[in-house]
Amino acid sequence: MTMINAFAGGQAGLSADDRTLLARREKVLGPAYRLFYETPLHIVRGEGVWLWDRDGRRYLDAYNNVASVGHCRREVVEAISAQSALLNTHTRYLHEAPVAYAEALLQSFPRELGCLMFTCTGSEANDLALRIAQAATGGVGLIVTATAYHGVTAAIAAASPSLGPDNPLGPNVWAVPAPAGASAQGEIGPAFAAGVEAALADMKRRGVRPAALLVDTIFSSDGVLAEPAGFLAAAIAQVRAAGGLFIADEVQAGFGRTGESIWGFARHGVAPDLVTMGKPMGNGYPVAGVVARPEHLEAFGKKVRYFNTFGGSPVAVAAAQAVWDVIRRERLASNSETMGRLLRDRIRALAERRPQLGEVRGAGLFVGVDVVSSDGAPAAGAAVALVNRLRDSGVLISATGPAGNVLKIRPPLVFASEHVNLLMEALESALDGV
Repeated sequence: MTMINAFAGGQAGLSADDRTLLARREKVLGPAYRLFYETPLHIVRGEGVWLWDRDGRRYLDAYNNVASVGHCRREVVEAISAQSALLNTHTRYLHEAPVAYAEALLQSFPRELGCLMFTCTGSEANDLALRIAQAATGGVGLIVTATAYHGVTAAIAAASPSLGPDNPLGPNVWAVPAPAGASAQGEIGPAFAAGVEAALADMKRRGVRPAALLVDTIFSSDGVLAEPAGFLAAAIAQVRAAGGLFIADEVQAGFGRTGESIWGFARHGVAPDLVTMGKPMGNGYPVAGVVARPEHLEAFGKKVRYFNTFGGSPVAVAAAQAVWDVIRRERLASNSETMGRLLRDRIRALAERRPQLGEVRGAGLFVGVDVVSSDGAPAAGAAVALVNRLRDSGVLISATGPAGNVLKIRPPLVFASEHVNLLMEALESALDGV
């Protein structure tokens, strides 16, 4: 399987200490882990939009959405520390914190979505959402997009085609073509719905009842596909007509990442049946969750009991509450909208002068930029070169998409105009060498 933006081995550029650490890492952590960049980074500290390596060099982080409100955010660190010093236990005891947080967070969702269940990771959240959908519908068929990534549990890895051909889809998983690029905006909704309709028809022929359509609402691994707003509605209507549910994966798109709407699905004018969230919820602390329509949880709860030792623990909820407070108080969704528009406009202006850059897509502070060859074909090698040249100049992004040629820019929500300026200066300089 081709790895996008991955360290391929070798010692070039590594200090003697890092060569030693790499050898120790490979020995005790095994061969399945991956490192970013041609020359791996040895990061030791973070603050806001910045990361520092072991030699004291500072990097502008334009990639890590996990630290959604900035690395080592003071309010989050203090909330975790204070609650850790008081109590950390599970949800089988009454505690005010998870109830109060759920009440506050659910205010940002459509009225139909009235319950929150806690997990530790986005993978767990998607796994739980699938189980709920299967219990509520009696079906098992799951539809995902062609290069989707949803997590690493057995059931969800089997619904994550981006993990590669050696990680085959599950027997009840159908992968459909992802929405087309923005150049064919008028056709995106009908084309995506046609793929979903074909999957539903194939399920019916095979005697499989549908459980759900599961999509990352920014289609990150499919190349960052955001426009036109509303294109998801037709496909969702088809799934519901066939008896399935719509699961909105907001692990990457949620919490203001895609702008003012807070949740990526809201841009499409739909109310999902289930919504999943991941570690941006706690700024990197392991807290995640599933928001659901109460009637679906009732069907699930009648059949099984749910328990997660640290899902919804007081410390996890303290982290999540602190993140939510910061997002609301500092209007970070609005900042995401404003800074994301500025960033996309600046990159589009640069693309008019630089033929290596093609279409620019995104919503809020989630931007995808096609890197292309002279004939407009995807240029994965050039994208990887750009990612690594930016890394060498002190700016961190990554790459994504079916062809590996899409620059993936996804900075913390506290990104400001001066950071956009730094990123653009570095990108223009990096293009000179590619």
